[in-house]
Amino acid sequence: MFNKINNLKKHHQLLASLIVGIGLISVWRGIWGLMDLYIIPDNPLVSFLISILFGVGILYLTHKNLS
Repeated sequence: MFNKINNLKKHHQLLASLIVGIGLISVWRGIWGLMDLYIIPDNPLVSFLISILFGVGILYLTHKNLS
């Protein structure tokens, strides 16, 4: 996919990057909203801590595959 974007003209590269960026942010916002609703909605502090631990766990487990 990156090769296709690199072959585009500069203004088309900017537009494609903007569209991908908006898509990624929208997905992130949706996941964040669902986590706010379903992971202990009555206690935000515990919900935030669980989310952090979950995220750190995923990063730790995938670090070996990404390096």
